[in-house]
Amino acid sequence: MLSARQTLIREELEAGTGAAIGMTVDGSKSRTGLRIWFADLEERHGPVAELRPYGLKGYVVTLGFGAFAGEVVRRIAGAGSEDVRLARALIASIDNSVEVEVHGQEMADWKITTGDFRMTAIIRNLPRDPEIALTEVSRDTIVPMMAAMAELIGYDIIEEDGHGEPEYEGAELVTTVRRRERNPRNRLLCIRLHGEVCACCGLDPRETYGVAGSIIEVHHLEPLSLLKEPRPYDPARDLAPLCPNCHRAVHSRKPEPWSLEELRELMADPTGKAGVL
Repeated sequence: MLSARQTLIREELEAGTGAAIGMTVDGSKSRTGLRIWFADLEERHGPVAELRPYGLKGYVVTLGFGAFAGEVVRRIAGAGSEDVRLARALIASIDNSVEVEVHGQEMADWKITTGDFRMTAIIRNLPRDPEIALTEVSRDTIVPMMAAMAELIGYDIIEEDGHGEPEYEGAELVTTVRRRERNPRNRLLCIRLHGEVCACCGLDPRETYGVAGSIIEVHHLEPLSLLKEPRPYDPARDLAPLCPNCHRAVHSRKPEPWSLEELRELMADPTGKAGVL
């Protein structure tokens, strides 16, 4: 069953983490499983998630590191406080019905300092339909687990920065804080924290467009370029879901975008005659 649905699982993980995913069927134990890793790091050199059936209608996901992942573990151990904060928030966003445990550590302040790190998630009472069940497990549990690792490693969208070719360190893009708004993990976390309803106009795209409604965008409430001094990144207060129209409207004022409150006032009185703004 797992081997026949590798494409489904890979698509969910790549969309959620922003990184290419590798996987292989593992028949070394009594119940066949999948081993999942970041393709450019290879299975032995980075984090590996192992997915196996658990009980009659469940799965267990075990996240650890390959035998030669020392360099990546050292990179993770040196991650900045902002990346650690987002990684922990991603794990905390997993539904309470899933039993998540970091071996030998408290969930509130887990960290990775050695290759012995292990995180386990047990998902029970899934739908009988195997495809629906695996979609839920992939999207709601494996994605945040692997996305947390991607955040700590420093994966990001490869894009031009306006100053020539993108910078590379080995095979990875050097991450800069200015790309935070385009980070695919932000969309994942924003939706988990705030839902998919536009924070300005109240549009629920999925109700309006059905399967074509996955169009909510992530808005950074305080533009990173306008920060007078660095401050801790708080995904709960720094992100808001906006429909494409409201997101474009917010950014129609430059260099400082409209606040959500200002945009709501404009929508209530498009003529501006009330003199609020």
